[in-house]
Amino acid sequence: MGSAQDVNLIHSSTMEDGCAPFGSRTTVLSVHDEEETAMLPITVAVGGNKPSGRYILVAGRADEKDGLRQAITTGGLKPRVTYRVAGWISLGAGAERATVRVNLGVDEDDNGNETLVECGAVCAEARGWTEIMGAFRLRTEPRSAAVYVHGALAGVDVKVMDLRVFQTDRKARFRQLRDKTDKARKRDVVLKLGAATGAASVRVVQMDSAFPFGTCINTTVIQNPAFVDFFTNHMDWAVFENELKWYHTEAQQGQLNYRDADALLDFCDRLGKRARGHCVFWSADGAVQKWVKNLDRDQLRSAVQSRIQSLVSRYAGRFPHYDVDNEMLHGRFFRDRLGDEDVPAFMFKEVARLDPDAALFVNDYNVECANDPNATPDKYAEQVAWLQSCGAVVRGIGLQGHVSNPVGEVVCGALDRLAATGIPVWFTELDVCEPDVGLRAQDLEVVLREAYAHPAVEGVVFWGIMQGKMWRKDAWLVDADGTVNEAGQTLLNLQTEWKTDARGNVDGDGNFKFRGFHGRYVVEVTTATGKQMLKTFTVEKGDNTPLLVDLVDA
Repeated sequence: MGSAQDVNLIHSSTMEDGCAPFGSRTTVLSVHDEEETAMLPITVAVGGNKPSGRYILVAGRADEKDGLRQAITTGGLKPRVTYRVAGWISLGAGAERATVRVNLGVDEDDNGNETLVECGAVCAEARGWTEIMGAFRLRTEPRSAAVYVHGALAGVDVKVMDLRVFQTDRKARFRQLRDKTDKARKRDVVLKLGAATGAASVRVVQMDSAFPFGTCINTTVIQNPAFVDFFTNHMDWAVFENELKWYHTEAQQGQLNYRDADALLDFCDRLGKRARGHCVFWSADGAVQKWVKNLDRDQLRSAVQSRIQSLVSRYAGRFPHYDVDNEMLHGRFFRDRLGDEDVPAFMFKEVARLDPDAALFVNDYNVECANDPNATPDKYAEQVAWLQSCGAVVRGIGLQGHVSNPVGEVVCGALDRLAATGIPVWFTELDVCEPDVGLRAQDLEVVLREAYAHPAVEGVVFWGIMQGKMWRKDAWLVDADGTVNEAGQTLLNLQTEWKTDARGNVDGDGNFKFRGFHGRYVVEVTTATGKQMLKTFTVEKGDNTPLLVDLVDA
């Protein structure tokens, strides 16, 4: 019997049943065959299905809203369930590249109008096929529903192959991740105690994980005892919400203010937490202070150099990471105003010159969501390659992770593409937005399990954890009164699951063997005479060979 993931809720992916043009009367549909199906990208496997090679051509489009409509089986969509939208998109005549959107229309009113729900977008090309990796969730069960494919400019023909809507299966996906997680995060260990130890019992306890978690902090939240308690006990890293950004440290030209950043960094130092440097610059026009916008080109170039010199020389050696020019996939302020496409590479090189030990990151949003044609994993990887070609050393890729309705396979597809760069990936601003805290917990588990199972990911930093102290509402893990909610408990449960506690007896060769997660350990050995020995050791990522820990002379 097939799973829910195998059931396509669309009536039919051909014109024979449930498929029709919509929009202008000139829009027409026709069915064709694609012979080069072997060339189609398959990032996310869907029930083992291969492309059929049969597609619908949407032609005669007179408006961006014109496109294809496919009905969904009545009663097929349930509330509180995450659904995938899958298939492939290409372009015919009219353009080499265009944005194509996939929407869900639900519940026609008396005038025939539907409520549209965004569920995916692709940057389609005429010379190949692009995979749809959309998702959606409904609050109530709709009376009627249909999928719409549209959005390209008027006159552009759109090709649609194998459009499918199906229910995701979180638990099945988690089962698939078990072996991947074990391979990425664990290692065989042999504790060599020597045959002279005799019959001894061993208890191995993991104290710290090599995989760090962190959160955003600001000058207000660190005054909250409940926050400080959770941060102290469960977080390893911090990132400053606004206090290091240029508009905060130099709101007025020439009036530098590092007091708040200093206070937050001192707070982290007292608790033994590391902090990310976020950010040196921010490319989004709306994040640039007025006085900077009023500078001419030469003045702006001088201000950029002064900003780097002031910030990085002040904190050299104290921030292990820097987000150098935030959100370059979505903003071009410095490139456009300076008339220099290579200015981000200049920023990277100057920061590296002043603080050579810091890992310099790109950092952007929507890359893991498959809903933003401006922020595809391919475009992000291309941006990294471009920076490298300009001489910049990029040592980290930041996925902000402001997500809703995450789908594990989609997140994994993005991580796989970015992993091909060979550069470590961090989730740098994770918040999972969902009003229902039970669903929020499920969504958070989806993202965290994908991140932890992927060998390219080296850490997760949340963009806040506490109710009323976060940028996005409906994403908190800790209630205002300090109670850890269901989503927060999910994090704590996973942190416990991803630690090793092993016990047993020394074998005849004087060894104790176990397989453990990467991190720092303490071992307690008790001999037959009652003598005890406590030692610490670290399990680091390695090849497939066991880690040998010699405790004979330790």
